Amino acid sequence: STQSTWGRMYALKVGDKAPATELNEGTPAGKINSADIFAAGKKVIVFGVPGAFTPGCSKTHLPGYVADYEKFQAKGVHEIVCVSVNDAFVMSEWGNAHGVAGKVRMLADPRAEFAKALGTDIDLSGALGGVRSKRFSMVVEDGVIKQLNVEPDNTGLNCSLSNALLGTI
Repeated sequence: STQSTWGRMYALKVGDKAPATELNEGTPAGKINSADIFAAGKKVIVFGVPGAFTPGCSKTHLPGYVADYEKFQAKGVHEIVCVSVNDAFVMSEWGNAHGVAGKVRMLADPRAEFAKALGTDIDLSGALGGVRSKRFSMVVEDGVIKQLNVEPDNTGLNCSLSNALLGTI
């Protein structure tokens, strides 16, 4: 594990293989192994949010990645993926509400396995009813983490935003 700039120990760091856990797409039956997303020859952006339909996620985080889709494509990004500790139905409907079709892939991490493997899990029981993910962005190339940007306060809207990531690719 590695220590971030802010003192938290993360399970994975830049240079490590991206997590291989089960995620859901569309329905609970739509099982996806995250390792398949990070296949060789692919450059993938992953951003994680504390919860679908929450204010910061819905007003700023997700819309920024949808709006910047073409800019990321121009920088060689093959896919943009949003992951949240929610169920697949909620993630699907949240994506539909924001017109993500063909731009951002909406994946559910219902048991927080991806968040725990990455080390971005956080207990938000008081606000969101259980374990969620810290807000983050990540660049994965050929299955290897090239960038991992976790918000210093876990839920803020700074280093994990689309416009912040665009300037570093």
